[in-house]
Amino acid sequence: MSWWSDDTESDPFDYDDSEIRERPNRHGSRPRTKNRPEHADAVTGMIIAVDRGRFTVLVPAPRHDTDPDVGTTIVTASRARELGKKAVVNGDRVDLVGDVTGEPGTLARIVRVQERSTILRRSADDTDAVERVIVANADQLLIVVAAANPEPRLRLVDRYLVAAFDAGIKPILCITKTDVADPTEFLSNFAGLDVPVFLSATDNVPLDALQRALAGHSTVAVGHSGVGKSTLVNVLVPGAHRAIGHVNLVTGRGRHTSSSTVTLKLESPYGSGWVIDTPGVRSFGLGHVNPENILGSFSDLAVLAEKCPRGCTHLPDSPDCAMIEAVEAGALGAAGAGRLDSLQRLLTTFADKGSHTVSRSDPDQRPTDQATV
Repeated sequence: MSWWSDDTESDPFDYDDSEIRERPNRHGSRPRTKNRPEHADAVTGMIIAVDRGRFTVLVPAPRHDTDPDVGTTIVTASRARELGKKAVVNGDRVDLVGDVTGEPGTLARIVRVQERSTILRRSADDTDAVERVIVANADQLLIVVAAANPEPRLRLVDRYLVAAFDAGIKPILCITKTDVADPTEFLSNFAGLDVPVFLSATDNVPLDALQRALAGHSTVAVGHSGVGKSTLVNVLVPGAHRAIGHVNLVTGRGRHTSSSTVTLKLESPYGSGWVIDTPGVRSFGLGHVNPENILGSFSDLAVLAEKCPRGCTHLPDSPDCAMIEAVEAGALGAAGAGRLDSLQRLLTTFADKGSHTVSRSDPDQRPTDQATV
């Protein structure tokens, strides 16, 4: 008899969908979904330290749940998967879920990074457009430079200024070790800029003036290795205990003592604030910078630039540049001429970034250290 016959009790191909058995999900019993929880009960905090995938977050007291600056609890947290590859850095305001008690052994999760007001960035080098976020939500940049030992590097300071102007952050300049050398000649390079300058000697730190300038602000401290930045931070924030290094007398180069970025609470008679101490660096890439932001920081000159021909670079050899013509005509006075000179130097620093090569023979641009900033 053929296997196919009317005498069989049932047709082997005669079945319905009810007989189909689904293969169980080997990753779990619940199907995956794109619907993410809203985390309406999340608590807001501020990142004050980052260390190998763990984040130290300052969480406010319950009565100040809308103001992360009033913090009473230190919480350790990890990043949630839904954040993807978004960077989480010092100064970020984040939303936390999970255990936010701060008890030893507890771990919360960062589920959201709130919108940032400012971002201070640098690239690995001048040809790399990939940016590295250093600090978020800061409004001041404290550039620390030594008058000597190590020698001040004008080009590196220019790069700090460019980064500050690009981020919309107010730059402040502090010259340390003024008892070792006179910084007057070096400071003449910035006479045309509206940058506050503080002079600090080894045994005479302008604590009162700096406290006035930093109160009510979130200030990022940057500087070349060995300039005395950590010493300055320890004076501003007693108990910070930032490590202090020394300068090699042969090479004139400082040694890294701070290996991570840390946010510290500043308390002073003029109010509180935040000081964000970063590791010392010897280079500052500008591959991410928009040159229009540099000009925009010189509002008086930017008005004149509107009269410049299309494509004007505003550099000293630019034909028919309205700013250069105004200076030559004496319309801007000595102060305006100084500001134009400063602007042109910054624009030149940015214009040369693609062709500038790092070499040990260039005293103003040392090779980048490997410390994370």
